[in-house]
Amino acid sequence: MPALARELFTIQAKEYMQLDDRIDEVDAKLTAWHRADECSRRLAKIPSVGPISAVLLRAKTPDPGLFQSGRQFAAWIGLTPKDHSTAGKVRLGVITRAGDEGLRSVLVVGATAVIQQARRSGRASPWLVALLKRKSPKLAAVALANKTARIAWKMMLTGEAYTAKPAAAVLAYAG
Repeated sequence: MPALARELFTIQAKEYMQLDDRIDEVDAKLTAWHRADECSRRLAKIPSVGPISAVLLRAKTPDPGLFQSGRQFAAWIGLTPKDHSTAGKVRLGVITRAGDEGLRSVLVVGATAVIQQARRSGRASPWLVALLKRKSPKLAAVALANKTARIAWKMMLTGEAYTAKPAAAVLAYAG
């Protein structure tokens, strides 16, 4: 290997180690903030919401009371479809993506993880089973992220804890 290439790889390795150390510092700060914030800990109990998602929801969301409904909150994040309805006929378009990209992406990634786990284990909520029968996994992930955002809004507004429905159905989606 040429000397110049070795030198450049050494420089890149040092930069990578510095970046990795910085990521560890930020991760430690976020974890400490998450552990100290009661609302963030409650949000992390929602399936598909982990500590990072909970911290982002808590940090980036203005006062939840500013939103009239969970749908308005999900629309603020950018998880609702465009409405092209007319004359009483409902026609929904693509997801608007008008809101917070970082928050939207962590909610969709979390929803994707829940769908993958449900497909592997064969167990999911009846709502998710029915959704996966009708829609592709990517569309189902956005719909689940939308539902998660609405649940998070309600929990932030009322201070309630997340309670899962005890009944789980066998996942009938083999796709």
